[in-house]
Amino acid sequence: MTDTNATYTLPAEWYEQSAIQLTWPHGDTDWLPYLDDITNTFVQMAQVITLHEKLLVVSPNTSKVRTLLENKLSNTQMERVIFFECPTNDTWARDHGAITLLHDGHPVLLDYKFNGWGEKFLWEKDNTITRQLSAHSILQGTLEDHTDFVLEGGSIECDGARTVFTTSQCLMAPHRNQPLTQAEIEQRLRQQLHAERIVWLDHGNLVGDDTDGHIDTIVRCAPNDTLLYVGCDDESDEQYADFKALEKQLQSLRTSEGEPYRLLKLPMPTAIYDDGERLPATYANFVILNRAVICPTYAQPDNDQRAIETIREAFPEHEIVGIDARTVIRQHGSLHCLTMQFPIGVI
Repeated sequence: MTDTNATYTLPAEWYEQSAIQLTWPHGDTDWLPYLDDITNTFVQMAQVITLHEKLLVVSPNTSKVRTLLENKLSNTQMERVIFFECPTNDTWARDHGAITLLHDGHPVLLDYKFNGWGEKFLWEKDNTITRQLSAHSILQGTLEDHTDFVLEGGSIECDGARTVFTTSQCLMAPHRNQPLTQAEIEQRLRQQLHAERIVWLDHGNLVGDDTDGHIDTIVRCAPNDTLLYVGCDDESDEQYADFKALEKQLQSLRTSEGEPYRLLKLPMPTAIYDDGERLPATYANFVILNRAVICPTYAQPDNDQRAIETIREAFPEHEIVGIDARTVIRQHGSLHCLTMQFPIGVI
């Protein structure tokens, strides 16, 4: 691309959205042992999303999902649901969905390679979803093919003002983009995302996280130079030192104008285990909608309420809605990982 950065914008997640994508769970995914539970979580998400904007449902069996939602949503809400049928491996739309730029208001859909977080899981079907959505004109905009480069949506955060945040442990992890160096990866991010600054965070990898440290599990951008981050104050927690180092690094950061960021600390959920394995529960994995935010909850009333109140500080004009994410973390993600937002003009 030869246009200057000034004509391109990677909008922040709170920019006006046209729709949210959910890639629906089914029996041929790892969700099979608790398919009813995760389907119920998806229905709850659909109920909230369709109160505020359109919902794009991707599924290999859209008629089944349609029948399910028709029994749960109002007619007005159902009018906001768009169905697209295609084969899928899993449900993590954040990481296989299109990352959208705006070029003078026109959407540009960046289609990156998704390879199952470094070839840990099956990915080939999910890697084709964005191309199919574009080819069938479900997603409007110019499609840019960047499938020679692995980049998951959950690995980047943007403030809407040309600063992109990411983590060194993820983008430099094995089976992503070797043999590229960090400097070479940064150059690609600058060029393709039209960013002026790439901020690399070096700490805060949740135990049990399959993504090698996605930033959307630990640090999130909010309006007015605000960063919400997961803090850990329990010295007995195995993650204490790592998250204190993250906090110290965030305190040292400065905005492009040289000012410190407004930092809002989210609580660390009390550890949740499944068959002896600690799961990556996090309140940072919230979902921003038009005038609402969905906050993951974990049946921990005090922590859940503190998280909701902290998110409300960052988004005072949004309704904050809690949805239980305990089933989602059994597959090592949370609510934001399940979604991909599209700005106005895409759908």
